[in-house]
Amino acid sequence: AGAVVAAGVSQGRSEFVKFDFNVFRQFRLDHEKRDFVSGGAAAGVAAAFGAPIGGVLFALEEGASFWNQSLTWRMLLASLSSVVTLNLILSAYHGHTGDLAYNGLLDFGHFGGLEYHWYEVFIFAAMGAVGGLIGAAFNQINHKLSMFRRSYLTSKFWKFAEPLLVAACVTTAMFVAVLYNEECHYEGQFITEDAKPQVFCSDGEFHSLGSLVFTVPEKAVKILFHAPLEVMSEQTVFTFAGIFFLLSCWTYGLGIPSGLFVPCILLGAAWGRGVGIGFNLLAPGYFVEPGKYALMGAACTLGGVVRMTISLMVIIVESTGNMQYGLPILVTLKMAKLVGDMFNEGLYDIHIDLQGVPLLPWEPPPECVCVKAGEMMSHPVKCVRIIERVGELARLLETTSHNGFPVIDDMVLPIPDGEFKTFGHFQGLILRSQLVILLKRNVFCNEYGEPLPNTKQLTMADFEAHYPRIPSIRGIHLSHQMRQSLFIDLRPYLNPFPYTVTENNTMVHAFKPFRALGLRHIVVVDQHYRVVGIITRKDLARYREVHGFGKNEGRIRKLEVL
Repeated sequence: AGAVVAAGVSQGRSEFVKFDFNVFRQFRLDHEKRDFVSGGAAAGVAAAFGAPIGGVLFALEEGASFWNQSLTWRMLLASLSSVVTLNLILSAYHGHTGDLAYNGLLDFGHFGGLEYHWYEVFIFAAMGAVGGLIGAAFNQINHKLSMFRRSYLTSKFWKFAEPLLVAACVTTAMFVAVLYNEECHYEGQFITEDAKPQVFCSDGEFHSLGSLVFTVPEKAVKILFHAPLEVMSEQTVFTFAGIFFLLSCWTYGLGIPSGLFVPCILLGAAWGRGVGIGFNLLAPGYFVEPGKYALMGAACTLGGVVRMTISLMVIIVESTGNMQYGLPILVTLKMAKLVGDMFNEGLYDIHIDLQGVPLLPWEPPPECVCVKAGEMMSHPVKCVRIIERVGELARLLETTSHNGFPVIDDMVLPIPDGEFKTFGHFQGLILRSQLVILLKRNVFCNEYGEPLPNTKQLTMADFEAHYPRIPSIRGIHLSHQMRQSLFIDLRPYLNPFPYTVTENNTMVHAFKPFRALGLRHIVVVDQHYRVVGIITRKDLARYREVHGFGKNEGRIRKLEVL
């Protein structure tokens, strides 16, 4: 939500209501909007968990494909501002205006004074391995369900009916579980302030499983973290964990907003508390604090699903105020990631693949050092001349969806088999949006590049005025005479010095500028600086390392990018 709000507010206008506030015009650029999206993601996580540093690290680890130093402090400022703003609102809501001691929207409570022994680090690591297995199973099941949705549940009816079916199944499953669970305790044994549902228990008692089911997930997590040992049995928490695992796999990816962090934390806290209760049964008196095992279970389950380490560790430490558990949490998360990566990718990466989004990893696959730019580039290339006929530009835009086009001095003749081996000498790069706006504004000239009378040269502000929704070429009327007799001089508008690589450079040489500079295109040239191809982020994103047990050695696969 934070990323969506930041992307919209930063533009200073609304395309939906067709109103422009005439502010933030300097931010109406792709790279500025990208930075605002990253900052919004960081601010959203910071406000939810009361973790400003964790929010910044989350955006770094999962939400950004481009990073620099200035973006770091901007996102930290946004995260701190969101936390302070939320505290002011919460303090006013609770009648303590000005009190800035609230943790965040999701308050899991503090773990002050909760100690752990050195030998428990090995138990936490083993729990991390289990969390990795649970996360891998979660991702695999959800992947299959998502593929099924994309193939069969595509109509509006099913997009509306499936959430209703899920809601009915969740309600039925949880009610049946409560019906057949008879664990009750006296209210005096439950020291927390959360709900104490009686359900089928006697007067003065509350139902243990009902206290998890008939409350919001945030309170259920707090119960699992801080309730006394005797409040719940291992049968209760494992029953809840098993049902909740299947239902969580089903709900993520529905056609409605559905979270991932809190369900995974609740799932992990449930089975983690069960582990703590089991150890106490094996060695009474040595494992009397199941809350710390619930914390580790929550961390490794979420880590096994999303495969985050550093940012997730900081988020958990900040939200619980439990700094002494930083090392075991990091060990647990790392173990969950190592085990989970043996089977599949993180859930975010899986859904990015399903959507065909060309999000680049931090590093290229190691095997790609042998892949040449000439092997992965798009060829033949759609090029335009420095002074191009209006009809050719219109036809090119109408028949392709490419975002950028190399500009050349003149087109060479094709080789005998009908294909172009090379094109003209490279002069620069021009974007699709620029060509559309030039056609829309009738910036025409004659075949020698001389502007027509009353033709005004456009400025950067003219291009920014149409951002981000560039007009469609279909909506621009060009007569047959205009298409045949008029030209456009591209020299004042092209980028004369874009990044280029030669066809013999490796994929690694092409990958680094894309990742470090946030590029979208790199033109491939030969030794005479003639265009031979073009590489886009989609071309790079097609090469992904295979993840799977026993088969991630020396193999890459191609991703179908939409």
